[in-house]
Amino acid sequence: MRFFPVIAIALSLCSLTPARARAQQLQCKPCSHAYGRIEVGSSGGFSIQLTNTGTKSLRITSKSKQGNEFRFGSFPLPLTLLPGKTVQLPILFKPTAVGHVTGAFTLVSTALNKSLSLPVAGTGVSGPQLNLSPSSLTFGNVTVGQSAALAATLSASNGTVTIASDQLTSSEFSIVGFNPPLTIPSGHSIQITLQFTPNQSGTASGRVGYFSNAVVSPTVEQLTGTGVAQNAHSADLTWQETDPNVVGFNVYRGIKHGGPYQQINTALDAATSYIDYTVAAGTTYYYVTTAVDSGGQQSAYSNETAATIPSP
Repeated sequence: MRFFPVIAIALSLCSLTPARARAQQLQCKPCSHAYGRIEVGSSGGFSIQLTNTGTKSLRITSKSKQGNEFRFGSFPLPLTLLPGKTVQLPILFKPTAVGHVTGAFTLVSTALNKSLSLPVAGTGVSGPQLNLSPSSLTFGNVTVGQSAALAATLSASNGTVTIASDQLTSSEFSIVGFNPPLTIPSGHSIQITLQFTPNQSGTASGRVGYFSNAVVSPTVEQLTGTGVAQNAHSADLTWQETDPNVVGFNVYRGIKHGGPYQQINTALDAATSYIDYTVAAGTTYYYVTTAVDSGGQQSAYSNETAATIPSP
């Protein structure tokens, strides 16, 4: 019987090992990226989300890369990442010649996984290019059964581009007055109109692809919008921000005081206000916001505010 306490202590020490391993852990999402086909001389960007999943702060101390065609975006070091917090790592690919290349971005930190390697790949191509601006459209909140329209521009460079067809992945989005096949001479552009007509409440997402003779085909545009039921309840949020380096905000919501919280905005919000139409009658919600600077770094949560939705 005297040995039981020794066994209990041993078990207790073993149980501490996983907690220690979680103390400083730098995780990536995703942990690799393929840029696909990029015109030589142009650049493609991507951001990898880095998260401290442990219970102690960690410090990212240095960075390095492999591959002349790849480079870091704005990511100043050293950087301290608090427990549970995230930061965006911008990485860029700018091919200098035709062909497939590989590389890697590496971060060194005080986490238990001290060196984090992020493999990347991309293909440099040359020929006609179909350019799309903007690369994504956010329609915001639209009442179910009604429509909202936004404009986009298609332009041709490095040669004449003929668009043979287009394809949408969601019936809630449509292109107005666009009838391929259509040819765009090099150096010229056309404007198109996309429309969002929600058929139910909630966030909708989709993509439109333009299939052409361009070296990168299809050219894809991301589409998002939120359907709002008529006479639905909503929660109106406002806040203040005086830091000139802040370029936008994310809004988070939970159903318990202190979280956990889930992000509810579909794209970075440049305004200091947000209307949450996706609320349920009789429910109390808890909101926080974060600020994002031009380097993609996200702040800690703001103070929490509660909103109780009337019932019915």
